[in-house]
Amino acid sequence: MLDQAVITDSCDVLCVTGSGYTTGLLADRLGDEQVTSVDVDPYLVRAASERLGALGLGPRMTVCDLMTGPLPGTFDRIVSTVGMPGVPAAWLTALRAGGRLVTNLAGTGLVIAADRTPDGGARGQVTPERAGFMGARSGHDYPPPPGTRHAWTDEGEDVAPGRYPVVQVAETWELMSAFALTSPGVQHGYAEDGDGLRTAVMVHDDGSWARATGRKGEPPTVHQAGPRRLWDVLDGIRHDWLSTGALPVYGASVTITPDGRTTLSRRGWSVTLDPPQQAV
Repeated sequence: MLDQAVITDSCDVLCVTGSGYTTGLLADRLGDEQVTSVDVDPYLVRAASERLGALGLGPRMTVCDLMTGPLPGTFDRIVSTVGMPGVPAAWLTALRAGGRLVTNLAGTGLVIAADRTPDGGARGQVTPERAGFMGARSGHDYPPPPGTRHAWTDEGEDVAPGRYPVVQVAETWELMSAFALTSPGVQHGYAEDGDGLRTAVMVHDDGSWARATGRKGEPPTVHQAGPRRLWDVLDGIRHDWLSTGALPVYGASVTITPDGRTTLSRRGWSVTLDPPQQAV
């Protein structure tokens, strides 16, 4: 993440606190006065401050909600080692002319690096490197994930053969990333029994769910229900992958408008992510 940020001697950098590790690297490299570290969790900020203080490092540490802003100052670099659902408009306001932001997109293995443009937006690309981080939260805690128990046992509204074999989506970086961009917020489950029977489930809090069961290399039986047919979405992505020989997510161009709308595009494919809602 720091390599993609292209840190130079004169940079003022904003980063996420977490354990304090990345903050410590930056403070050691640049000096305390050029590093600001934020986290939504007061405990993490306090604990990281104590760890860094024991090492003789004292960057600026403050509690701040990266999802809603505003950020505590203006910066040449913003490096987010949490998964963001989109780029907040507050980041672009806080990013100085010519500055760069680097972040992972929540639920994906994608890292985007984008430089601020004169119109107040930013432009860049999805980097070749893969990375995944815990998703950013806003407020005191994460919302509870949708329950998955019913998806393992219920009869679907639609039951039909699937086009492609069962796959563990969360362990396939490229497929996971493409799926998460088009269907954010889906929870995945996977199991394989002693006889080699594989089962994958998907659940979204809008009531959509899917279960596919089959053996390695064989078409599965797919149960689906709710407002969306999640396994059909996955099979559509896999079909495009086989048709073109690659998924377009890695190497995609990134364009961010001043209000934070982020568009990824490549080879006629595109997806646009709305920014997190900013606090009033």
